[in-house]
Amino acid sequence: MVSPDFKLRKASLEDLPILLDFEQELIKAERPFDVTLKEDPISYYDLKQIIQDENSCVLVVETKGQVIASGYAIPKKARHYLDHEYYAYLGFMFTHVDFRGKGLNARIVEELKDWSKSNGYKEVRLTVYEDNIPAIKAYEKVGFEKHLIEMRLA
Repeated sequence: MVSPDFKLRKASLEDLPILLDFEQELIKAERPFDVTLKEDPISYYDLKQIIQDENSCVLVVETKGQVIASGYAIPKKARHYLDHEYYAYLGFMFTHVDFRGKGLNARIVEELKDWSKSNGYKEVRLTVYEDNIPAIKAYEKVGFEKHLIEMRLA
């Protein structure tokens, strides 16, 4: 059970500065898992656009006026041979290091899954680096299953 001190809400443009910091922290955390990432500075997302997109959902958790966690659901077009045309893609999952282990990511994922279903997406997906065992375990805990491994040759 997540403490009532933590408030889950939709992100606003006022949150953009801290969310851009979260993005850089995510990149720093994922860099050891991906040798193909360009040198800094890089950006994964157009967070301003995603926050403003009525077809997407960006959530944050705050406590005492400080944003401490984030995640989003965005629509993605499925491959033409799948049994669904679109699916909800979850990403931008970040929890400030001081607040990890408190169930915040699970709370965000559950809310994003609910949002996805209520918006007609029967499929919800995310990607995670194969060697990122803590993230894999966290996603399995909230119901995700391993589905596909992407391989590369350099």
